[in-house]
Amino acid sequence: MNRRISGMLLGVLLAVSSIAGCSSSQTDATTAKEEANTEKPGGVGKVGVAMPTQSSERWINDGANMKKQLEALGYEVDLQYAEDDVQMQVSQIENMIASGVNCLVIASIDSSALVNVEEQAKNAGIPIIAYDRLLMDTDAVSYYATFDNKGVGTAIGEYIKEKKQLDQAKAEGKSYTIEFFMGSPDDNNALFLYNGLMEVLKPYLDDGTLVCESGRTSFEDTCILRWSQETAQQNCENYLTGFYSDRKLDICATALDGFAYGCKSALEGAGYKLGEDWPLITGQDAELMAVKNIISGYQTMSIYKDTRLLAEKCVKMVQAVLEGTEPEINDTEQYNNGKIIVPAYLCTPVAVDKDNYQKIVVEGGYYTEEQLSQ
Repeated sequence: MNRRISGMLLGVLLAVSSIAGCSSSQTDATTAKEEANTEKPGGVGKVGVAMPTQSSERWINDGANMKKQLEALGYEVDLQYAEDDVQMQVSQIENMIASGVNCLVIASIDSSALVNVEEQAKNAGIPIIAYDRLLMDTDAVSYYATFDNKGVGTAIGEYIKEKKQLDQAKAEGKSYTIEFFMGSPDDNNALFLYNGLMEVLKPYLDDGTLVCESGRTSFEDTCILRWSQETAQQNCENYLTGFYSDRKLDICATALDGFAYGCKSALEGAGYKLGEDWPLITGQDAELMAVKNIISGYQTMSIYKDTRLLAEKCVKMVQAVLEGTEPEINDTEQYNNGKIIVPAYLCTPVAVDKDNYQKIVVEGGYYTEEQLSQ
């Protein structure tokens, strides 16, 4: 009898122990899951990031900043560069869709070539965010993160106006020569920049305060496919040879640091010298080399675009669309892509030159003194 009772008690104890063990295991699993979610506040998701090229420092920084910030939120990131090969970018995005990404961030090479693959993403329920280059002729894009591209052109134009004192020059009957090097015709941002620039400078072209000896002032005549530095250099060489044998070029109005590098090479080849007849040269992106050239005098200014901030705004858009909330937007009128007006967040561009680079890019933590002195 006692043996039987003892056996029953032992069975009860074993059962209780087993239940407690299961409960403990479940608690441990729940705790581990909660800890994992705590480590990854953004939750679960995979984001495809399609960048145009690694030939420009700014796109390398954009991709790195975005990847870092998305991964900090717990997202898996597939970052791809297409090296300005349109079909390669199409294939990369197709592969991202096939791999099951939950969101796409696209900085296009030629947005007209992406319409079909964007439709694939839409049909698969994958939201798309355009990054710094508007995606045209599609209703598959949800949001647009960029800098104020017309504002970039306006800032360049205002800088030229102020540095060359164009109003005073007009009053004195003085004139300056100028040539234009504008962005790629397949990049909608390039036209915005051109329009902003010409809003400031066209009156001075019309009244003769600014003289373009080549006569190439329209966007069609000054745009440079794929933002090619080599083409900018060749164009500048042709202008100097064909139109400036008897008169010096005073201003290279360029829309990109790479164009400024090309103009620098062309000017050196034509015998221009710092401190003597070196022209005012503008740029965009405040690349490390550009800031070094600004310090040395070979480039006059650049438009500083803090890619850390732009990446942050884009990452918040990704997080919002994947969590079903509304991202921060400050423009709902300007960016009509031919199908829809794309809600956008516009970051503010800043003109950087020898007088303020220290405060803006060094004290702002974008570059160090060591980087600029190497």
